[in-house]
Amino acid sequence: MQEKAGLEQTVELMKDLRRRCEWDAAQTHESLRPYLLEEAYEVDDAIRSGNDALLREELGDLLLQVLFHSVVAEERGAFDFGDVAEGFLRKMKSRHPHLYEGGERQSWEGMKAKKRDSIVDGLPADLPSLHRAFRLQDRAAGVGFDWPDSSGAAEKVEEELAEVRAEAARGAVPSAYGVPDARLEEELGDLLFAVVNLSRKLGVHPSLALDKANVKFASRFQAIERLAREREIDVRTAGLEVLDGLWDEIKKG
Repeated sequence: MQEKAGLEQTVELMKDLRRRCEWDAAQTHESLRPYLLEEAYEVDDAIRSGNDALLREELGDLLLQVLFHSVVAEERGAFDFGDVAEGFLRKMKSRHPHLYEGGERQSWEGMKAKKRDSIVDGLPADLPSLHRAFRLQDRAAGVGFDWPDSSGAAEKVEEELAEVRAEAARGAVPSAYGVPDARLEEELGDLLFAVVNLSRKLGVHPSLALDKANVKFASRFQAIERLAREREIDVRTAGLEVLDGLWDEIKKG
């Protein structure tokens, strides 16, 4: 049986590429940023697809980025892959004191909160909005700013929805140039934030829930489009009543 490659071999290959490949040698931390983001999204797509072979391949591509940055840093005299691995081991053991240090189980966010001056410290500004809202709320909960159960979060959603309705009743509409009404935009933002918090309290990540809702909606509407073509209906001019009828057929089917 052929022995599987280890991390030491992958690091050495990365160093060899830096020596002998012009493209690899020219890269910097900054130039690699787009590739890191792209590879992370490709891993996410592979997970969604449920394709293990694709996931294995994409995880390898993501590992390439970790190796790349580690070797570039080593060349600068900053740190090497061994330092990255050592930091990982130290961090994981410190965050599981009940498993490795003879301590008591502690809240992950609670432990991290002790090392931060603010809940925004170290939170990437470019995180997708839903995920950023979830992480802000999770961090706030880590310092005790949280409802004891989901009922408070659910009531907050109802409160924010009432405020959105009040703004809509006021006649809030976008300008002729598509600029949203500022007060309505603010209230809708509060409503979305409250829904994210309710999702968190119920143990559902809002980004994953919305992803699944997007897939379901897209699939159903594509089915509507197919059914409309079969019946020679133009979806662009059919109107809401016709499309809603097709939607109900698809849901029942």
